Formats: sequence, C-alpha cells, structure tokens
Amino acid sequence: MVVSIAEGCELALSGRLDASSATEMRDALHSAIDSGSGDVVVDVSGVDLVDAIGLGVLLGAHRRAALAGRRLVLRDASPRLVRILRMARLHRVFAAEPGAA
Repeated sequence: MVVSIAEGCELALSGRLDASSATEMRDALHSAIDSGSGDVVVDVSGVDLVDAIGLGVLLGAHRRAALAGRRLVLRDASPRLVRILRMARLHRVFAAEPGAA
C-alpha cells in the first residue's frame, strides 16, 4: 500500500488495504484527521484490494473524524469497492464523491 498526502487534508491510497498495510494506513488517516479541519478526502482510485481489516481501518477513521467534527470522504471508488461497501452496508456510512474531472 502506498499513501500519498496531497494538499490540505487529502490522501491517496493505492495497492492493497489489508492486514499488511493496516498500521501504515491507520497512522496516515489518524494524522490527517488530527491535523486540520474540514473534510478528509481519501482518493481510493488506486486501491486494488480491500479486505475486512482494511474496511475496519476505514470505519475506525470515519468514527475518529466524526468525533473531531469532520467527515471522511472516499473519492473515486472503483465499481468493485462500491460493491464491497454495498454488500457490507457501509455505503450508508461513508460519504463518497466521484473523481476529479
């Protein structure tokens, strides 16, 4: 997994979001949430695979953002990731937006 931090509170995740990348992903998300204000936008267009551990990290980050009065927004989710979120009924939890044009 690769984490890139763009302007403000925008992160780009790529690769596999699984047990092997959970710690790095959690640290990057928590750092972005704890510093700044407004939405934390996570570009997930480069994500190849998400397992239950990866979903758990995203859900934990969503909760942390909510406690901080912020919102975690998933940007440019692939159809596969959207399907996984729907199956887990997490599409009701996460805010999503299409990718930049």
